[in-house]
Amino acid sequence: MRFTSERRLDDGVLEREFTLDGIPGILWTPASASAPAPLILLGHPPLGLRGMYPRLVARARDSVARGFAAATIELPGSGDRPRWPAADQARSDLRRAMAAGRPVGDEIVDALVLPLVDKAVPEWQAALDALLPLPGIGGPVGYSGGLISIGIRLAVVEPRVSAAVLFAGSLVPRVMVEEARQVTVPLHVLLQWDDEGNDRQAALDLFDAFGSEEKSLHAHLGGHTGVPESAGEAAAQFFTRHLK
Repeated sequence: MRFTSERRLDDGVLEREFTLDGIPGILWTPASASAPAPLILLGHPPLGLRGMYPRLVARARDSVARGFAAATIELPGSGDRPRWPAADQARSDLRRAMAAGRPVGDEIVDALVLPLVDKAVPEWQAALDALLPLPGIGGPVGYSGGLISIGIRLAVVEPRVSAAVLFAGSLVPRVMVEEARQVTVPLHVLLQWDDEGNDRQAALDLFDAFGSEEKSLHAHLGGHTGVPESAGEAAAQFFTRHLK
């Protein structure tokens, strides 16, 4: 890991950009702490860190204010990373199907999501390898948001992830629903009831499939961008219970 920039935000949060084997990332930590802070990994859609930065930094600042460290990395084929032709083609196929009003078939969903999960999850694990030994950071680790399929895989294969906040609303391959049965960490799942891009029943079926003994579904009326402020507070309290 190589840090490429460092600055203190106006609330004292230390923000450091880094690269890890060519993968850009950002780490946010408290200005001072008496003990190593638990770490929350901030997931996000494949829209690029620069485009997602305003939302990511808001989530990070809230996490740090509650005594956590927060970090994120750029997803494969996004932002400043090299283009990924197969992913670009899958996104084009998805846009064409939706514009034509056709159902999004399993072939498109699998091509769009599964290669991304296979590539991104080991990168998140490598980021954990580099982040956890840093001064001021410790376990346990939480995963928050982003593509729900990445959260599912990470919760299954990464024992350092102790709890996860997942956002229902991204297309989920059928094989990931089966994989969800292997998830055992505590889960806090957010669902926008009227999300125009989400199959509500599929989201409910996925929640039912999760194997966790402790899981809660928090559904709110409204579309994809209508998540109420109270939802963030409830998710933060979930992490406080399980990571501190």
